[in-house]
Amino acid sequence: MRQSQSSVLPKTAQGQQEPGSGSPPARRPVTERLAGWSARHRKTAVLGWLLVVTAVFFIGQHHGHGDVQSYDPGQAGQAERALNRLDIGGGPPPAESVLISATRPGATFANDQAMRRLVGQVVISLHKLPATTAASIKSPLSAGGSSLISASGRSVLVTFDVTGGNEDQDVLPALRAVAAIQAAHPGFLVREAGDASADRVMNSQLSGDFHRAESTSLPVTLILLVLVFGALIAAGIPLLLAGTAVITAISLTSVIGQWLPVGESTSEVILIFGMAVGVDYSLFYLRRVREERSAGQGLPEALRIASATSGRAIVVSGLTVMVAVAGLFLTGYAVFTGIALGTIAVVGISVLGSLTVLPALLSWLGRWADRGRVPFLGRRRTESRPSVLWAAVVRQVLKRPLVWGGLAAAAMIALALPATGLRLDNPPNGGFSASLPVVRTLDAIQKAFPQAPSPAQVVVTGANLTGPAVRAAVAELRRDASATGLIRPPVTASLAAGGRALLISVPLAGNGTNAASDRGLLELRDRLLPSTLGKVPGLSYPVGGLTASNYDDVATLDARTPIVLAMVAVLAFLLLLVAFGSLPVALLSVGLNLLSVTAAYGLITLIFQDGRLQGLIGFTSYGAIVPWIPLFLFVFLFGLSMDYHVFILSRIKELRDGGRRSRQAIIEGISTSAGVVTSAAVIMVAVFTILASLSLIDLQILGVGLAAAVLIDATVVRGVLLPAALALLGDRAWSRHRSQVTD
Repeated sequence: MRQSQSSVLPKTAQGQQEPGSGSPPARRPVTERLAGWSARHRKTAVLGWLLVVTAVFFIGQHHGHGDVQSYDPGQAGQAERALNRLDIGGGPPPAESVLISATRPGATFANDQAMRRLVGQVVISLHKLPATTAASIKSPLSAGGSSLISASGRSVLVTFDVTGGNEDQDVLPALRAVAAIQAAHPGFLVREAGDASADRVMNSQLSGDFHRAESTSLPVTLILLVLVFGALIAAGIPLLLAGTAVITAISLTSVIGQWLPVGESTSEVILIFGMAVGVDYSLFYLRRVREERSAGQGLPEALRIASATSGRAIVVSGLTVMVAVAGLFLTGYAVFTGIALGTIAVVGISVLGSLTVLPALLSWLGRWADRGRVPFLGRRRTESRPSVLWAAVVRQVLKRPLVWGGLAAAAMIALALPATGLRLDNPPNGGFSASLPVVRTLDAIQKAFPQAPSPAQVVVTGANLTGPAVRAAVAELRRDASATGLIRPPVTASLAAGGRALLISVPLAGNGTNAASDRGLLELRDRLLPSTLGKVPGLSYPVGGLTASNYDDVATLDARTPIVLAMVAVLAFLLLLVAFGSLPVALLSVGLNLLSVTAAYGLITLIFQDGRLQGLIGFTSYGAIVPWIPLFLFVFLFGLSMDYHVFILSRIKELRDGGRRSRQAIIEGISTSAGVVTSAAVIMVAVFTILASLSLIDLQILGVGLAAAVLIDATVVRGVLLPAALALLGDRAWSRHRSQVTD
């Protein structure tokens, strides 16, 4: 029977008095004391945990579900706040369009009476609908309806507003009526699309995607855990811990939503990352307990050793993840507030559960934890042995660390290089697939009726908005705008909210998202408005609209990203410095994580921006990356990749504490942790790959980026870069480290 790793620890690290020292026993680590209490009071710990989870869940159900409005950053957000404060809303009611196209050769609206009768039938059907006002219906048969006939004459539009107040439900009668008309007239194409119908389909698609991700991730994780442990009960323990942590965190954020903006996607983010870290931490702990049991230790001693070693690594890793995610508070995005709070909550709860309820469960179950063994897996998985493969790889790396480390670093840098050309832009059609019927209809309408983008909206508030000074300023704005070439006339102004606001509509050049539109927006904000409305004392005039919102998103990210990156890197460095007591190790850890993140950036640039693997993944490249993805990836990858890094470094540090030389500590530390790190990485990659299989391009990019970075961390970084760097540093890596931190 091989010697337990704990036997090489100094007696003082085990909480015992060093012989002949005359000093009192060393104070045991907090993680060990928590585990000891939980194991002694196992029923109290387990039942108390379940009681707290149940209580928080019911509180969330009855007092959660807040609906605090979130706003865009910059002036676009200021305009939204002003509209909301004045109870104007974000704009006019949702607009819908019915596209009617002739399929018979030569048929046009002018020469085809059947097409004209069909338009009249559509108008009559819309008049009968409860959520459609007669005044909002416009067609080629209406006065001034010529603009609703395409240049070729083969397509026409019938437009109307959905005014019922519940877009999802109110648009349904119109969709059914149009579908019935299409069925009765197969010789024409009759299709409806617009704000309400597109939102309905896309919300349904997104909800279905998340439901599929939720229903797929749990069984996939369970199957992989069964393969890891070879026993059903042991496989269920990580799921229990992760599941209860997710439920508690979602319920807490639901309550917090009464005061802070918590977006609809927050629960899905909590689920994905909660399952990832919860399972990871349980794996770290359980595999160490199994290893010590296999080495001949009794269950109480195995729990003590696991809590003092793996438990400490879990605390350091969890704190690093929470510090990284806290960077989202600096982004300026209100919706990121809920995501940050929820993720910090689920990580913190997972850490607490790993230190308390996990040892309590193992103590309570005893040998029952290994029951329910799966044939051909149970016996093989009973003992955690060092990996022969990874031991051989590390030995080869340590023979020529400069060569192997240099090759691995060069490969990582080469993979990261495409990120230098990374472009940020919002995807067309909200990032949804062009195969959706409503998206195809919107594209067909745009081709038949090419129009200017949604105009910029200036929300003017202040005193005496109908006075001569404001009227003169608006007139001067119209005159100056027409002379720039960056504004498309007409510039219109209308009073709103009983005269408390003046809404000025300013059509911009370009297509709404290109450089021409941005130049028009900046001309409006920086020169035209300050030189006109800005001369009237007491006026506020933020500019909103689609172009403004997109521009402010990217500009805010450009300005805040360096701050977030610096804060996360510095705080993580300080945390690792305290945890390991080594300046070189802390610097190395941050450097390797930054390299992993930039490699992931390069990969998503190659795949999604440059359009590689479109057929395999199932997306259409639009030549850019969603603006929020890089920052989001950095924050979460920097935290998640620390899981393996901290765990491996902690194992190497433990072996050095026990008297191993640096080279042997590196080999043993990586090979003995290979099983749990590989298992955790496989589970994480599987969960993130599910995201990549969904239909929204935002989630596809996120899933590929996360899965790729975790895979790189668990292979190239763990097996080559980390041992090569530690070998080159030698004893200098641990020069400031003397003994294990015990509290």
